[in-house]
Amino acid sequence: MGLMKQAAQLQSKVQALQAELEQVEIEGTAGGGLLAVRLNGKGDLRGVSIDPSLLKPEEKEILEDLLVAAHADARRKAETMMQDKMKQLTGGLPLPPGLKLF
Repeated sequence: MGLMKQAAQLQSKVQALQAELEQVEIEGTAGGGLLAVRLNGKGDLRGVSIDPSLLKPEEKEILEDLLVAAHADARRKAETMMQDKMKQLTGGLPLPPGLKLF
């Protein structure tokens, strides 16, 4: 019975964390800050900032590469933040492999 109660409490905390993640914004950058993307904690794209120097037709391929790199940077930061929050939430207990919360 105690285990079920703990599981229900953990589920409630995870749901609260998921709601919180929708409000958190993580920024990823590339090109020395010339391009930045903002994601929420669940990985949804919230915004893009592009330095005007990259808006030249001859810079198109560089811009595309920087966009991908900035997005990857933001995703890594979001995943690290999520792992840290889950460690706090679960008291350091390992999560089952493959468990994704966003």
